[in-house]
Amino acid sequence: MPAQPFPPIPAGAVILQVLPALNTGGVERGTLEMTAAIARAGGVALVASAGGRQVPAIEAAGGHHIKLPLTRKSPFAIWRNAARLAEIVASERVALIHARSRAPAWSAWLAGSRAATRLVTTYHGAYTETFPGKRAYNSVMARGERVIAISDFIAALILERYQIEPWRLRVIPRGVDPAMFDPATLADPPGLARQRALAEAWGLPPGRPVLLLPGRLSAWKGHAVAIAALARLSPDPVLVFAGGDPRGRLAHALRHAAHRLGVEKRVIFAGDCADMPAAYALADAVINASTRPEAFGRTVIEAQAMARPVIAADHGGARETIRAGETGWLVTPGDPGALAAAVAEALALSPADRAALGARAREAILARFTTAAMQAATLAVYAELLR
Repeated sequence: MPAQPFPPIPAGAVILQVLPALNTGGVERGTLEMTAAIARAGGVALVASAGGRQVPAIEAAGGHHIKLPLTRKSPFAIWRNAARLAEIVASERVALIHARSRAPAWSAWLAGSRAATRLVTTYHGAYTETFPGKRAYNSVMARGERVIAISDFIAALILERYQIEPWRLRVIPRGVDPAMFDPATLADPPGLARQRALAEAWGLPPGRPVLLLPGRLSAWKGHAVAIAALARLSPDPVLVFAGGDPRGRLAHALRHAAHRLGVEKRVIFAGDCADMPAAYALADAVINASTRPEAFGRTVIEAQAMARPVIAADHGGARETIRAGETGWLVTPGDPGALAAAVAEALALSPADRAALGARAREAILARFTTAAMQAATLAVYAELLR
């Protein structure tokens, strides 16, 4: 795929992204994608974090990583990190800071205020407000000169909670790489070999429908709902949880729930997966069963880009990326019966109907939700502040 033209930013402009760490997740993925975009647009891409598995990828994308203890959230740590960031801003002549998480954003806001450096924030999550002072802590994500919301759902939440000036708000959805997530690349001999290797690693029984729930193991991600739905389904599909620690406390509780419902032999805890395109290709249906609204739901667009039938909870970002009845299914959150009924409908599709739904889903995603579109829109925000 040819390189996508990007809007210009001032030549040599130094952009510093800050986040807690560089392991896995949507924040980390967005940071990596923008590192590559900044470098390709002629800027200097710096990333400050506590480090992690994605540091080599940042460097390979043309960025430079600076290690700071940005996972720490105490007021003292925030002030210390602000002082260090202020030093970096001065020594590296940083023109703009892009903050992607709350504690690092407070440090960035303090550092940027001292140096009159431009500040952009990306509001990545529907942050909870479960105790006094939490809204004030979260509010830093709405303090950027430009505030990027990753979905219309998050934009509405920001406006409701913080009443910021609408002209400061930009809705920039997350995106998918259409070359990486392309079902055609999994249909040739190397792609089929990748699928066979993953199926063997997971221990998939041959000939059984495969349901995939990708994402970290977290109580609100709906794994328990998916297990309860599985118990209502026949003829005996298997359910794969791809992501998270398969030996952790939640995994143990989910295994107990599967045993109680008699489906423990049909649930596979696969752990983190390094080849998600192959994982989607193996799936007969992909599930997003989150019981709380997803800020966006990247796995929902990845699966649709792979032309898979997708069933998602009807709230949050999924409402913006699935056209119910056309490109996938939206079901009542937390309702195993509704989830099971939609999965059964997906599994019952004829090959022709399945192919048609997959083609519609991929076309819809590529029209609105690509990595290149996200990168270009974010660079345009930078250029707006730096011109």
